[in-house]
Amino acid sequence: MRITGGQVFDLEQGFVSRDVCFDGEKLEQSSAGGKTYDASGCYVIPGLTDLHFHGCVGEDFSDATPDGLQKMADYELSRGVTQICPAGMTLGEDQLTRICQNAAAHRAKNPGGAELVGLHLEGPFLCKAKKGAQNEAFLHDPDPAMLHRLQQAAQGMVKLVTLAAEQPGALEFIRSAREDGITVSLGHTTADYDTACAAYEAGARQATHLFNAMPPFTHRAPGVVGAAFDHPQVKVELISDGVHIHPSVVRAVFQLFGAHRVILISDSLRATGMPDGRYPFGGQEIEVHGNRATMADDPNTLAGSVSDLMACMRSAVSFGIPLHDAVRAAAVNPAQVLGIFDRLGSLDVGKTANLAILDQDLNLKDVFFRGQLVDRGA
Repeated sequence: MRITGGQVFDLEQGFVSRDVCFDGEKLEQSSAGGKTYDASGCYVIPGLTDLHFHGCVGEDFSDATPDGLQKMADYELSRGVTQICPAGMTLGEDQLTRICQNAAAHRAKNPGGAELVGLHLEGPFLCKAKKGAQNEAFLHDPDPAMLHRLQQAAQGMVKLVTLAAEQPGALEFIRSAREDGITVSLGHTTADYDTACAAYEAGARQATHLFNAMPPFTHRAPGVVGAAFDHPQVKVELISDGVHIHPSVVRAVFQLFGAHRVILISDSLRATGMPDGRYPFGGQEIEVHGNRATMADDPNTLAGSVSDLMACMRSAVSFGIPLHDAVRAAAVNPAQVLGIFDRLGSLDVGKTANLAILDQDLNLKDVFFRGQLVDRGA
C-alpha cells in the first residue's frame, strides 16, 4: 500500500509531503504491493493513544466484562484511537482485581479492535476532599502491597496509577510503584506545592487531568500545577473537550509546558457515543446532556467526558493549538509514557502501520490498523 498526496505528520518537521508505505503490518520505505490510496487534501497522522478513559458505547472498563471491553476496543478503533489504556474507578480490591484479570485475558486473546496496551488505576488511592466523581466508600490509603497484587492480577499491564500525594505513605508508594514498572500520576489531591514537589522528586512523573480535582494554580499557592511545571520530566494530562478546561487555559498549558509535555486524554464515560440520559458510574449514577456529564445527585460535579480522543484533539485545534502539537499530545506523548513508542505513536519506518486519514476540517475519513483498512461501519 502506498498512501500518496497527503500531508504527513513528522515529529521533527511538522507536516510534510511524502508517501506512506506498507505491504504488511510495518511501515516501510517503499511499497511493492501496487495498491495506492489517494490522500490528496488530507492529513495523515499516527493512530492515537488514549491513556485515560473509562468507557464508551454503553460499556465501562470497571464492569470487567469481556464483551464490554471488546465493544470499547472496537469503537475506539473506529474513531482513530488505535491504542487504549483504559482507567478503572475507585472500587474495592475484589472488583479491581477482576478489572485487572479481564484486561490480562483480553490482551492474551488479542481479539481485535484497538490494541490494549495497559491499564490505568485512577483509584482508589485518592483523597476524600478531591474525590470528584469517585466513590468515597472505596477510597484507600496508598498501599504498595495492594498495588503489587493488582499488578500481578493484571500480569504486568498496570502502567499508570493516580495518587493523592498528601496521603500517608505516599512517597513509599511511589518508590514501590516504580519497582513494579508503574508510572505514578498525581491527582484527586489536595497536595500543596511542596508536597507535590516531594512526590515528583520521589519518582512520580505525571499529573492526572490537570486542574481538575486538585488545588487551583494561584500566584502564592501554585500547587500540583506549579510543581509539575518545575519538574521537566513530568507530563500533564489535559481533557480538551470544551467542558472541563476553558480554551484559554488549554492554550496556556501548551505554552507553559510545551507540546512535548502535554498528554491529551478523553476521560470518556460509557455514555460516549450514546444518547442523553442517565447511566451507571462506579456504583453511582451520572446524567448526560449534550457534551456535559455530571453526577446525577450533584449537577455541579463533572463526571468525565462524552467525547472520544479524536474529538478532543480536534477541539484543541479549534482552541488555537497547532495541529502538529495536538497530534503530538494525542499520539506521541502517551505512547512514550506507556513505553510503546519504539513501535507505535509515529509514522517512522519500521513502526506498526496504525494511522488515521483526516480531511481538511479534521473529520476522520479512514483508519488503517496493522496495515489493514478498518471497516468503520455506516
